[in-house]
Amino acid sequence: MTAHKDKERRYFGTDGMRGTANSAPITPDLVLRLAEAAAVFFRKGARRHRVVIGKDTRLSGYMLEPALTAGFVSMGFDVTLVGPMPTPAVAMLTRSMRADLGVVISASHNPYCDNGIKLFAHDGFKLDDESEQSIEELMHDKTLKGVRPERLGRAQRIEDAPGRYIEFVKNSFPRDLDLKGLKIALDCANGAAYRVMPPIIWELGATIVKQIGDNPDGTNINKDCGATSPGRIADITVKAGADLGIAVDGDADRLLVVSKQGKVVDGNHLLAAIATHLQKTDEIRGGSVVSTVLANLGLERYLTGKKLSLLRTEVGDRYVVERMRKERCNIGGEPSGHIVLSDYATTGDALVAALQVCAIVVRSGLGIETFSQLFELVPQRSIDVPMSNPRQSLAQETLQNTLAKLGQRIAQRQGRLLVRASGTEKVVRVMAEVEDERMLHETLEATREALLAA
Repeated sequence: MTAHKDKERRYFGTDGMRGTANSAPITPDLVLRLAEAAAVFFRKGARRHRVVIGKDTRLSGYMLEPALTAGFVSMGFDVTLVGPMPTPAVAMLTRSMRADLGVVISASHNPYCDNGIKLFAHDGFKLDDESEQSIEELMHDKTLKGVRPERLGRAQRIEDAPGRYIEFVKNSFPRDLDLKGLKIALDCANGAAYRVMPPIIWELGATIVKQIGDNPDGTNINKDCGATSPGRIADITVKAGADLGIAVDGDADRLLVVSKQGKVVDGNHLLAAIATHLQKTDEIRGGSVVSTVLANLGLERYLTGKKLSLLRTEVGDRYVVERMRKERCNIGGEPSGHIVLSDYATTGDALVAALQVCAIVVRSGLGIETFSQLFELVPQRSIDVPMSNPRQSLAQETLQNTLAKLGQRIAQRQGRLLVRASGTEKVVRVMAEVEDERMLHETLEATREALLAA
C-alpha cells in the first residue's frame, strides 16, 4: 500500500488540534479564535446556546480553559465547565445536558508538554473533516464579531459531572452480573480518569488490589504509566496477585488490559473477544467489526472464520465511528485500544470497554489470557520516521514510485505496507505486516531509507 494522503488542513489532524502547549496552534490566542469560530459554526438562531468544556490533568489546561471560555462567552454561549474528565465523558455530557457542542482539552496519550482540542457535536459525535475545515476557514474570517454586551454568555462550573459519568458507565455493565471475587489492578495514567475509574470498578464489587497513576500533578500525565507504558501495569498485576490489570491513557479513550501472568492483551484480540461474545448472545449488528488499516490480518482471518467481516477505515477512531454509523455496526476500534461500543457510547470509551471485558471474564469463568489464544497475530511492526514536513515529502513522485514498488513486493507474499503522515506529530508512520519475518525487517528498513533520502 502506498502513502496515505490526508486532507490538507492547517490546524486539525486525525484527532482534533494538537501540538506543543504555548506554541502554535496550541496558544491562548488561537484557541480563543477557535472558540469564536466554533460558536459561529454551531449557532442556530437567536436562542441561548451552551457548550460543555472538559479537560485532562495537564498544566497547560489552566491556560487553555480560560481562553476557550472567553471565546465562547464573547459569542453569546453559556459555558459549562466540568474540570478533569475523560474524553468520552464530555461526549456523554454534551448529549445529556442538551449542549450545542462539547470541547475536550487534551493531547490524549502524548506527554504533558503537548495539548490539544477535540470538538463534539450536540449528539456526542466527533466532527467530520468538512466541519473541521469550515471552522478553520471561520478562524481566518476577520469579519467575525462578538455579541452585544447584554447578549454575552455566562460560565459556570458543575461539581456533579464525575458522578453523572460514573453512573453512566456502570449502567453499561450487565445488570445480572457484578465483579465480586475479581481482583483488579488499575493504572489511571495520572490523567482524566483518576477520579472516576477506581469508584466504577469498586462499586461494581471488584477488589482493587493496587492502583497507580491516581495522583496527577500537571506534569506526570502518561509519564511511565498508563496505556502507553504497559510494563508498569503488567509488573504490578503480577506482584499484586491480581486476576487482571486495566490501564487507560491520559484522556481515557484507550484501553490496555493485561493477564494475571503480566501478558498484554493486544487490541486486535480485545476486538475479537468482544465481537465473539456479542455474536454468541445474538447482539452483534451489521455482521461486521470496523477497524482501521492497522488492524492485524490475523483478526481479519479470525472474523472470517466466524462469518463476520472486517471493515477497514483510515487511521483515527472518528473514521471508525463514521463507518460504524454508515454500516449500522455496534463494535469497532483500533489495535491501539480505542474500542467503540455504539450501544453505549458515541466514541472510544476505555472504561465502558473495560467493563465489557470484565463481563466476559465473569460469564466465562476463564482468565483474560484466553483472549490472546483466539488466533495468532501475523507479524507486524511499525516505525516512526521524523520529517520536517511529512505530507509534502510524501507527495514527491519519486518517493511515491519507490513506496509503490515496496508495497507490491510485500503484497506478493500476502503482506501489507502502509506509509502515512501522522496527524498529530511531525513524523511519517510506517507499518509492515507479513508472515516472513526477514521480509518484514527488510521492507521496514528499505522504507526508512527511502523516506530519509527524500
